[in-house]
Amino acid sequence: MSKNTRTDDFRKVDVDELDEENFRDEDTQDESGDTDTVSQRESEIKSLVSSGNTQGALQVALKDPPFGVKDKAVKDRNFSMVLDVLTRFKSSEIGKTVSSLDNEQRDILMKYIYRGFAEPTENSCGTLLVWHEKAVAEAGLGSIIRVMTDRKTV
Repeated sequence: MSKNTRTDDFRKVDVDELDEENFRDEDTQDESGDTDTVSQRESEIKSLVSSGNTQGALQVALKDPPFGVKDKAVKDRNFSMVLDVLTRFKSSEIGKTVSSLDNEQRDILMKYIYRGFAEPTENSCGTLLVWHEKAVAEAGLGSIIRVMTDRKTV
């Protein structure tokens, strides 16, 4: 039998706060620290790549992407680092590398892949297509939906 609770808690929700036109970014960060973070990450990635650890370099590149950064130069610099790491992999290593990532890292990887498709460079599209194929095979179509609907961009 159902129970009548006579509660009116639902009436205390401010629906105007949920309007898309009143959207405010919650992930704003300090802009001065972003350049330093990207510089540190870049030096760490270069050392890992020079030692032959491309998988470790990818892990570092996908860690803590600059989502809330307003400075386009910082995002571009971070994207170019990730793209450089992705193009250094051999085709035979990509599947194993994607399977070693967790779901959050695969979604971030997919964001970088789609940005690479939007801003193609010389010889990057073929490599990104291989990455996309392996990422979809591992993460499924849900990863594409999550990336397309997420407001946070890389």
